[in-house]
Amino acid sequence: MEEKKEKGEEAPNFPAFPYKPYAIQIDFMNALYHSLNKGGLSMLESPTGTGKTLSIICSALQWVVDRRQQQKTEDRIESDRNGAKDGQVDSDDEPDWMRNAVINKDKQSEEMKNKMKEKFGIGFRRKEGNNLQMSNGAVELSDEDFLVEDYESEEEGNLGGGKSKRKVAGVSLSSSEEDEEYGSGDDEYEEGEKLQVYFCSRTHSQLSQFIKELKKTVFANEMKVVCLGSRRNFCINEDVLKLGNSTRINERCLELQRNKNKEVSKIMNVGAGGRIRRNKASCGCPMLRKHKLQKEFRSMMSQQGALDIEDLVHLGKSMRTCPYYGSRSMVTVADLVVLPYQSLLSKASRESLGLNLKNNIVIIDEAHNLADSLISMYDSRITLSQLEDVHSHIEKYFERFCNVLGPGNRRYIQTLMVLTRAFRQVFLKDDRSYGDSFRDTEKGSGASGMSTSSMAINDFLFSLNVDNINLVKLLQYIKESNIMHKVSGYGDKVASFQKNLALNGGEDGSTLSSFQALANLLLSLTNKDGDGRIIISRTSTTCSREDGRYIKYVMLTGDKIFSEIVDQAHSVVLAGGTLQPIEETRERLFPWLPPGQLQFFSCSHIVPPESILPVAVSRGPSGHTFDFSYSSRRSSIMIQELGQLLCNLVTVVPEGIVVFFSSFDYEGQVYDAWEASGILERIKKKKRLFREPRKNTYVESVLKEYKETIDTLSSGERKENPSQSGAMLLAVVGGKISEGINLSDGMGRCIVMVGLPYASPSDIELMERVKYIEGLGDSDSTKTPNLSLGNELCSEEVHAGFNVLRSCRRRGKEYYENLCMKAVNQSIGRAIRHINDYAAILLVDTRYASDSSERNFCHPTSKLPQWIKDRFVASTDYGEVHRMLHQFFKHNKKRWLQQ
Repeated sequence: MEEKKEKGEEAPNFPAFPYKPYAIQIDFMNALYHSLNKGGLSMLESPTGTGKTLSIICSALQWVVDRRQQQKTEDRIESDRNGAKDGQVDSDDEPDWMRNAVINKDKQSEEMKNKMKEKFGIGFRRKEGNNLQMSNGAVELSDEDFLVEDYESEEEGNLGGGKSKRKVAGVSLSSSEEDEEYGSGDDEYEEGEKLQVYFCSRTHSQLSQFIKELKKTVFANEMKVVCLGSRRNFCINEDVLKLGNSTRINERCLELQRNKNKEVSKIMNVGAGGRIRRNKASCGCPMLRKHKLQKEFRSMMSQQGALDIEDLVHLGKSMRTCPYYGSRSMVTVADLVVLPYQSLLSKASRESLGLNLKNNIVIIDEAHNLADSLISMYDSRITLSQLEDVHSHIEKYFERFCNVLGPGNRRYIQTLMVLTRAFRQVFLKDDRSYGDSFRDTEKGSGASGMSTSSMAINDFLFSLNVDNINLVKLLQYIKESNIMHKVSGYGDKVASFQKNLALNGGEDGSTLSSFQALANLLLSLTNKDGDGRIIISRTSTTCSREDGRYIKYVMLTGDKIFSEIVDQAHSVVLAGGTLQPIEETRERLFPWLPPGQLQFFSCSHIVPPESILPVAVSRGPSGHTFDFSYSSRRSSIMIQELGQLLCNLVTVVPEGIVVFFSSFDYEGQVYDAWEASGILERIKKKKRLFREPRKNTYVESVLKEYKETIDTLSSGERKENPSQSGAMLLAVVGGKISEGINLSDGMGRCIVMVGLPYASPSDIELMERVKYIEGLGDSDSTKTPNLSLGNELCSEEVHAGFNVLRSCRRRGKEYYENLCMKAVNQSIGRAIRHINDYAAILLVDTRYASDSSERNFCHPTSKLPQWIKDRFVASTDYGEVHRMLHQFFKHNKKRWLQQ
């Protein structure tokens, strides 16, 4: 077996690649194939525009095909060997697996019958008698329908907590009960363990792009492929979809299913002699009523091959059945599962979806910010208005049912009231009421007197005198008792009856989502003291009308979370256009892995050197030095000099120019200044101007119009302004355009990066991460360098952030720098998307060109991709830059026309 493996490693073939691959694509596919053979953890870096996605598909899926064929051969040899040894098979010629399947199926059938008895049987009535009240054939809920089942608490020392006397249907919001009803039950979909590939990326658009590339290969039809996504992306129930908010859509979807289950229970209770006419509004989602349609949907998925989210939604609409649950039910039989980050990286999501990573392949694309993306999934947050909502509902509930609640329920509900009351005091009282620990923490963070502060978990609990509460047992009670739905359901009924309000009340969503926010925070508080920090914000309102007063838990460590994935999977592959520096990723996600065991591969770009012109622009046309640091970027001189630069660029750059700013606020300030000074009018004479919208939903239409303008003007069809030669797009680093958008050919002939887009030092969550990363190991430096980010008078939050950065010696500062340069690399990587593409890249700031010896930490240009560094030019004179641009576009236009 080992010899065969070695031979396979020497020369794997990739016949599924639809074109003649370039040398770097072959190298990439070989590296991925070998890493899958070896197993463990690997990082593969290939610049954007080099066919990375197609290379991943053809290498990983070919490895699966080869592995399965190898396993079949070995099984056949083993079977022949055992057959010769035994001399005969069982007399009935029935394979063991078939007999076992029948036995298991009988057991499952019996278990299902028992569940049905338990769920719908005689024991459903309460002590007070039958609670069903029928009026005109409909079912109404009395108050006692909201009464929680008796809860028996065990000894405090037993973390098993308590046990409800009867299991309540629908306790777990995303439990297997949903899948039991809508996702299983068909023999053809109940396969055993099989080798699977899980491919995940950050956005749904990137997943759609992956499916598009997959369709170019034979694997799209030869393998079972399923694409997963959120309810918001999949839902075809217009009444649910119009809620807009993802949280509300999730809740309404689950509520419709609970209503259906509840309705069936009540029908069964009436007995054989009578029927209840069900109210159509409360009998579940119409897209999930017919199980037969779900089965047909899965069959159509298998017949049509690889489908992206848009395809699945279209199929679901045409069949009038839910594509969300239809796709989920295919997970166990799929060869390839395509899914977003959240679905794979979150343990709760994995369990809900039934993902089995054991001995399978996990490929995580766009992994440049994986560590931050991973830990952010384990953050939790509750606003003051949500706390008020939960506390009010619990109080009303307790007041109504106090006399009939058992001792276990009474104790835990009172505990919840103690906690919500304590959490509310954080905002309602002066900081001094929390003792010395709170003030010391603020002082240590440089945050004394600020509206936002941070604390350790233990300090937070001690300051509120709730450190003696067993949160593990309380969380178990919340899960098993179904208290969230009972309290919110009763509260909604009272509110609807008294005020005739809609059932989705509250500024931050429904009461149920407020309760879930509380449960998430309580779960976060069970983490180790050093794994995260508590952020407390006392800002009353925000510009988006949200409640700015909140308690938030910020997770700081991701290595334990990530190790669960690595330990289960056969191989975990991190892929991306720019993964370096890999040392930071290793320290944050897998410090337990010896550096020698990490497999790393990096390749150059497919474009020739003459197709790119990366230049550091230190001075503008008027001779002013470009300095967009925090202290200088808002000066009128700097803004006007940048405008003069763009006025010159529009005369020499053909087709499209994309200008990236550090934030929407700064882009807005610059735009207004240019409009007042007349610079915008000068730009518009040569280029039509577009701006990236703040709302992602409008980005696609802006990009479409931007591209159509360039195509039209480039073809010579100048309708409105004959002097225009293309378009200019003002974009923002960290916005949708800067990540995952293809600005190939004329859409991105010149990319302009304005300054170094450092994150704001006022971001207290970021500063907590910086401090945590700084403490990951012993620093090599012996003195604290001075970070030149500006020293002007600014808010206390900004001063506190600068103080944190200045106190860092190496790791924290490097992380802050890496965040900035990763954002730069992602933005400039939108251009140069294929071998015949060409573009100029202008990094406008003197810090890009300054000598690294003048700086106290790593020079930013050292973190640029190698394919850019190899051609990088630092210029101090704009006249020289203008001449280089003129020559560059003249040469490449000639080469383009000759192709």
